[in-house]
Amino acid sequence: MMSTFEDLSFRFEDFSGKVRLFPLPNLVLFPHVMQPLHVFEPRYRELLEDAAQSDRLIAMALLRPGWEDDYEGRPPLYSVACLGRIATHHRLEDGTYNVLLLGLRRVRLLRELQPARPFREAEVEVCEDHYPPGQSDLLADLHRRLRDAFLKVLPLMPEAQEQLDQLLSTDMALGMLTDVVSYVLDIDVRDKETLLSQVDVHRRAELLLQHLLSVEAQHARKTTAVFRFPPQFSAN
Repeated sequence: MMSTFEDLSFRFEDFSGKVRLFPLPNLVLFPHVMQPLHVFEPRYRELLEDAAQSDRLIAMALLRPGWEDDYEGRPPLYSVACLGRIATHHRLEDGTYNVLLLGLRRVRLLRELQPARPFREAEVEVCEDHYPPGQSDLLADLHRRLRDAFLKVLPLMPEAQEQLDQLLSTDMALGMLTDVVSYVLDIDVRDKETLLSQVDVHRRAELLLQHLLSVEAQHARKTTAVFRFPPQFSAN
């Protein structure tokens, strides 16, 4: 779901470039969306508590294939993650947490820091959206095509149609639109990671259009497809 919390906006001058890493094998967070999380592992509970007491920032990263052999250690990560800020968190009686994390910006992992805490940390650089100059006509065409393609698959998510209809009726930048659609679309997490890693907004929109057309074609062959939105809590 989209967030309208102004106090959660991102300011470069407040960012140190150092992040806490929350790696998962099955979740890709995008800017502009709100992700529910259920945090139960001790190391990530400590990560959450540390973040909540300071800048509230957490970088959600995707584990590369083969992570099962070293999950308790430091298995390899994809190089682009999403920096998020804790919007709300609630400690349950058993010591676990329910969290809402707002996606802020793409970040590229530059260097993982030597372990000083149970959780992982890294130095990162912020990756801003890039719009190729002098291509306003292409921008408008991509925006229209992406919106139309998404509207065709929107009936597959009836529980979210009203909310997403309202979202699509707003004057949303193409970069934001690609991120929201990428987040809610039911595709493989590695495809989502490819979309997250693409900072060229035009190219990202073109890749996303291919996925939308594929989803529409798959649904035409298999009408029992089910989409869940808003997403359920993701457990670490």
